[in-house]
Amino acid sequence: MSETQATKNTRTLIGRVVSDKRAKSVTVLVESRVKHPLYGKIVGQSRKYHAHDEKGEFHMGDTVEIAESRPISKTKSWVVTRLVEKARLV
Repeated sequence: MSETQATKNTRTLIGRVVSDKRAKSVTVLVESRVKHPLYGKIVGQSRKYHAHDEKGEFHMGDTVEIAESRPISKTKSWVVTRLVEKARLV
């Protein structure tokens, strides 16, 4: 395999960490706005993903990027790849 083919074409999503209570795991809420297929109105959709966080460095409120990976557990098939924005303290 050449160097250009070595990188996989994995799905990545950007979302907000809503739970960091479990060891080595975070729950990421990904929100998107799509056009309704029949009515044409823009509607908001959201979905929660369980993502692997090996060092436990991401906390509630952080905006992170997650990438699809091999199944790590029953519900975890995503890995946190980078921190997009740190949570703002109010």
